[in-house]
Amino acid sequence: MTTGTALAALTALLLAGCSSSGPPEPDATTTPDGTPVAAQPDPRGLLAARVAVAKDQRYVAAYTLTVQGKGPRSILVSVATDRTWRVDIQGGALGGTADVAIASRPEGMYQCQINPSGQCVRVAAAGKKLPAAIDPRIQYVFVSWLDVLLDRQVPLAVASAEPLAGTSAPCFAVEPGVTAIAPPIDPGTFCYSDKGILTAAKLPFGQLMLTGEVVAPPDTISLPAPVGDGTALGTATPPPPKPSASGAPSTKAVG
Repeated sequence: MTTGTALAALTALLLAGCSSSGPPEPDATTTPDGTPVAAQPDPRGLLAARVAVAKDQRYVAAYTLTVQGKGPRSILVSVATDRTWRVDIQGGALGGTADVAIASRPEGMYQCQINPSGQCVRVAAAGKKLPAAIDPRIQYVFVSWLDVLLDRQVPLAVASAEPLAGTSAPCFAVEPGVTAIAPPIDPGTFCYSDKGILTAAKLPFGQLMLTGEVVAPPDTISLPAPVGDGTALGTATPPPPKPSASGAPSTKAVG
């Protein structure tokens, strides 16, 4: 076989291989008839857009917290014009038997007992987390978790979810990354209106539902009681009191 014949044979084999490679892969951006396919919305991007609006909101809003096995509790959220905030939580301490407010001001974080003889105790520096033993966690939904939901560097799985009962706002299921040792957010479902107001949320500590109208905020939040040096109330149910010595049965013989 001459060199020219060999080259001709090789060219024929290459052409045959190209022609038998099958039809080209369809373009994922168009349908078989060439119609452009609409891009699928990104749930995390949709949620972030609403959360960005929520972060700019200043308001006073009332919620109901429903906890399984317990009666509904009232929650009042106040985000003031100057960015100070306060969350009043019915049954937020002592196993649900004491009402407290968690408040943030430039000079620090406070826990306040909401009763005529209550007081406020400074429990953390401004912007810091509360000690776990006194932390009801509800306040994070309205403040620090907004930054988590906006941060694309935080590993979160976000998916569209069915609206929670009582709201027609879009809802999103959020799951923190499994690699996180201390997840920056609790797993749950969050529902936001077009105006960035949380209308409902389902979380490990219960389900929140917006009740009533959202009203204008104060210029700054005020504490519901004077600041003192007392001890903050824990969230757990306190142990029952030990019987006093005077209440012990008498062992003195009768007669």
